Amino acid sequence: MNLLSGSRIIFSLVLCCALVLMNGTGCGRSDKKVLRLAHALDPTHPVHKAMEFMADLVQERSGGSLKIVIYPSQQLGTERECLELLQIGIVDITKVSSAVMEGIVPEFKVLSMPYIFRDKAHYFRVLDGEIGEKLLLAGDEYWLHGLCYYDAGSRSFYCRDQMIMRPEDLAGLKIRVMQSNTAIQMVKYLGGSATPISWGELYTALQGGVVDAAENNPPSFYLSRHYEVCKYYSLDEHTSIPDILVISTKTWDRLQPDEKKIIKAAAIESGIYERKLWKESENEALQALKAAGVEIAKPDKEPFIKKVEPMYDSYKHDQKIYQLIMDIRHTE
Repeated sequence: MNLLSGSRIIFSLVLCCALVLMNGTGCGRSDKKVLRLAHALDPTHPVHKAMEFMADLVQERSGGSLKIVIYPSQQLGTERECLELLQIGIVDITKVSSAVMEGIVPEFKVLSMPYIFRDKAHYFRVLDGEIGEKLLLAGDEYWLHGLCYYDAGSRSFYCRDQMIMRPEDLAGLKIRVMQSNTAIQMVKYLGGSATPISWGELYTALQGGVVDAAENNPPSFYLSRHYEVCKYYSLDEHTSIPDILVISTKTWDRLQPDEKKIIKAAAIESGIYERKLWKESENEALQALKAAGVEIAKPDKEPFIKKVEPMYDSYKHDQKIYQLIMDIRHTE
């Protein structure tokens, strides 16, 4: 990823000065360290609540010497912009989807592979073990140090005009996907036409027929109000792509060893807390979608899995992490 340039640099400098004034911190102030956490999610989102939980733990366990100030709802920029601000050290911490991270840190691509996780237990065992920790550290050379994972559920297809019960139902449909090569490739193998569109423009794109369908987890489908346009939700659960809490290495390297331990431990605990919140929000979203008249179905996953098998064949020969994930899958 390229660093900011031109007018973006000017904006970043102005933003930096504003943040210093807002936080009451500046050069020469060493009694308290204030870390800026910026993200694009709504304050009602489980991940934001988990971040507040983490911030409280950090302040309490540091005796007030560490404070995390949270800026939600794109106050300091989109997800990608926050990531760029992190790389140059203006923002300290942010949340990013691992699908976005794969464009910066290639190792994260494996987490976007369709149907790679057998079930939720397998998913959490991978993230909570050596594989997950290795991936969190893989971004250090790009100035992005991973702290923990947040559950973002499983992504499934929702459509304007029809239920998707088998891969053949995707033929001829324009499917909105994230800016992820893996997601684009997956839709191609399933027979659809992958169309990357920003999240903020998706409602209008669905409404105007620019795309026929999209894919996401139940809370995102509900909170985005995309159900007002798409009345068919097929829980094929093709991918389980976690969110990642990352801290700028510029910030991380300035912290004392005990401060790093406090932040890391609080982050991990917030990840565990978020899983509980996520499960609750997922159940609530599915009930609300049904009440709003959305037809929800659970198709047989096997035909979908068979269609994407060539993705595994092209991937497993040169990726040790893939094989490690498969080893865990087969030994449980």
